[in-house]
Amino acid sequence: MGTPVVAGAGDQAAGAVGMGIARAGAVSATIGTSGVVFAATDRPALDPLGRLHTFCHAIPGRWHVMGVTQAAGLSLRWFRDRFGVASGVQSNVQTNAGRDPYDILADEASSAPAGSEGAFWLPYLMGERTPHLDPNARAALVGLTASHTRGHLIRAVMEGVAYSLKDTFTIFDEMQIPVMSIRLGGGGARSPLWRQIQADVYSHEVEIVAAEEGAAYGAAILGGVGAGAWNSVDEACDSVVRVAARIPPNQAASKTMQRSYRTYRKIYPALRQALS
Repeated sequence: MGTPVVAGAGDQAAGAVGMGIARAGAVSATIGTSGVVFAATDRPALDPLGRLHTFCHAIPGRWHVMGVTQAAGLSLRWFRDRFGVASGVQSNVQTNAGRDPYDILADEASSAPAGSEGAFWLPYLMGERTPHLDPNARAALVGLTASHTRGHLIRAVMEGVAYSLKDTFTIFDEMQIPVMSIRLGGGGARSPLWRQIQADVYSHEVEIVAAEEGAAYGAAILGGVGAGAWNSVDEACDSVVRVAARIPPNQAASKTMQRSYRTYRKIYPALRQALS
């Protein structure tokens, strides 16, 4: 009978299928090297200012709209590569032996409170796409005092990435794109602290799916639908995409994060004017 050949999808659309982001109202927030907030829609929603990207979904008759942070996980990798992990009296060398350095950084960050006591990170190491469309945007640590520690700075980096991704949710709200559920993906979704930070910043429960294969898992689902294992992508996602955990926002922390986000939004315009 031969080998069936099935058309698949680009990386973001395939990854979304792998996380079950198929129907309108389903949204994913993925932190890899870059960060992507991806919403499935049943109409081609267009941002007149061009801050978001709108494409056909992998599912016939559906579209998706997404915003991109250029340096999401890259921000934390930059900190790790430039400043390393804790050493000396702040770190138990024997306990940390063989541990993922990102886990050690997260341990440090967990010592700082929500909002990092006024420290902010703008994650514009490679310019920015959403929402600024500015290749000349530059990263910045802002609001430092003598009382800030490494833990504060690491947490500020993680929060700054989440604030940048929240910019896309803010635009979704402007465009009346529904957000019923938020599923986290990428390396950032493996960090319990970064999961909680995202829930608090988005002020919305977030979900973690059982399969971590992302785009490869989505491509397999599309292949299964094309080969007749399921009648539709919706049916396939309902059948094989499982939610492993749900993380609600911490109400007190989320209230702090909403205030901090309003401050965060003021920093880029001020710096751009000062540096131009």
